[in-house]
Amino acid sequence: MAKCNVKPAEGKLGVLVVGNGAVATTFMTGVLMARKGLAKPIGSMTQYDKMRVGEGADKKYLHYDQIVPMAKLDDIVFGTWDVYPANAFESAMNAEVLKEKDILPVKEELEAIVPMKAAFDHNYAKRLDGENYMKGATRWEMVENLRKDIRDFKAKHGCSRIVVLWAASTEVYVPVNEQIHDTLEHLEAAMKADDKEHIAPSMCYAYAALQEGAPFIMGAPNTTVDIPAMWELAEKTQMPIAGKDFKTGQTLVKSGFAPIIGTRCLGLSGWFSTNILGNRDGLVLDEPANFRTKEVSKLSTLESILVPENQPDLYTDYFHKVRINYYPPRNDNKEGWDNIDIFGWMGYPMQIKINFLCRDSILAAPLCLDLVLLSDLAARAGRHGIQRFLSFFLKSPMHDYTKGEVPVNHLFQQYVMLKNAIREMGGYEADEAID
Repeated sequence: MAKCNVKPAEGKLGVLVVGNGAVATTFMTGVLMARKGLAKPIGSMTQYDKMRVGEGADKKYLHYDQIVPMAKLDDIVFGTWDVYPANAFESAMNAEVLKEKDILPVKEELEAIVPMKAAFDHNYAKRLDGENYMKGATRWEMVENLRKDIRDFKAKHGCSRIVVLWAASTEVYVPVNEQIHDTLEHLEAAMKADDKEHIAPSMCYAYAALQEGAPFIMGAPNTTVDIPAMWELAEKTQMPIAGKDFKTGQTLVKSGFAPIIGTRCLGLSGWFSTNILGNRDGLVLDEPANFRTKEVSKLSTLESILVPENQPDLYTDYFHKVRINYYPPRNDNKEGWDNIDIFGWMGYPMQIKINFLCRDSILAAPLCLDLVLLSDLAARAGRHGIQRFLSFFLKSPMHDYTKGEVPVNHLFQQYVMLKNAIREMGGYEADEAID
């Protein structure tokens, strides 16, 4: 029998979500409905997927919670921060992702989720104009306020553990600064000096979460935890971190389809990706500085799957372009359109067109659940720092670029990493190799 070394998932799990918009409220409503038996958490790996453990006569296929102790949906307590004061019920209704009939049965529970004041800087998201934020707070005051919010929430709701999840808008692009983001000492000094240029509000959330013993998950492409200073803090606090950017629509397709081209040894001339979406995320991304953050995240996927150095005949000069267009009539129903120019035998050209009419928050909600439950699992298993096994759920997986590490973006290799980590935590052999 396998020996599992993970601490049991006892007590309540507080899930504090940064942002109370479409993604957050779809996630929260779905969990609340699922635990009443009124909806199914479809798309969630932790709730549905089965994986093999053992080989030969010992082989069996088990759900994740049969291999490792997972927190149950009934154990989750939600809290949130947002610049808009609307409670989770009002926000879910305003988002117009879910039908009224799928929100009303949990109205009272959603109404009780009232956003705490956000750590917010208008310069990082110029299109947002809410008033529910810590006005006049320095970066260090933001950190202290957030730490108090986490402690107070934990005490009020009797939670034994907390996980903090960013499901808010994309911030403007913050380039990594080697003098400020390199060490924890420098990062803290910049926070205390109220360095607004190099310290994004999201960094205050990550810092506060880790210092309060809570795993932190970055669901947007922000420069937040993918800096050496945060890795140092995660090691110091022995906490897991994961990021970045939920892999929902177009990049999910890309990370699954690019391996087809690579495995079949077909050539690539160009890959043009464009999106139309009309929710608050689309509004924020209509600002060029915010789009730059997203573009960096979305562009990185292809280059680590179809590598020029490995196949110079096939991938030397391909052109890769990503665009996002704000188009209000679509609201949360995003359309991702890909035009892929490939070439085959003797260099003859061919084309592939993919048109994914997806629902952004419907795809993101199960990722939120999986990332929260698996980060909590990692913390109880004593895993800390970057959780590479969660790359499967993320567009731009965190990696140690200071050591030349290349992230794994290949969907099926990411799936192997996920399964092997769960096997190991459950006391089984990690028996699938990534070639």
